[in-house]
Amino acid sequence: SRAPTASTTAALAMGDALAVALLQTRGFARGDFALWHAGGMLGRRLLLRVAEVMHTGADVPRIGPDAPLAEGLLEMTRKSLGMTAVVDGTGRLLGVFTDGDLRRAVDRAVDIHRTPMRSVMTTGCKTIAPGALAAEAVHLMEQFKITALLVVDEGNVVVGALNVHNLFRAGVM
Repeated sequence: SRAPTASTTAALAMGDALAVALLQTRGFARGDFALWHAGGMLGRRLLLRVAEVMHTGADVPRIGPDAPLAEGLLEMTRKSLGMTAVVDGTGRLLGVFTDGDLRRAVDRAVDIHRTPMRSVMTTGCKTIAPGALAAEAVHLMEQFKITALLVVDEGNVVVGALNVHNLFRAGVM
């Protein structure tokens, strides 16, 4: 004989509907869910900070503004993030050099051994703070159609870098 699965399924659906109605009545929001279930996928997505997924220290691609483009390319290749920060002597962000900047430099037929990074970098690049939510990094990347972000502190000093792969591995995307 068959078990009465239709009635048990209906009872489960009714219980879920009552739970959702109660949550809505009490104003239970996504952020509340994250606090109570921080280990779950939604909690991770809502609570994970940039500092927890970014590359730091020697893993962050950095180059000086007067270094030749050839050195910037080597730094990009070594760090495998698809970009490098262009920083001054104190680590403050001056600009970024990306794969897109490389394509534009090649189109202009620049001499990679003589052209300084300052003349091929992009200024006013998008950045994020280490305390920002990782979900905010995802939003910035989607909004501006970029695949990596530099992480800067209050003094505009580069403290980290991340790309979409870091966010995928962390379960945020």
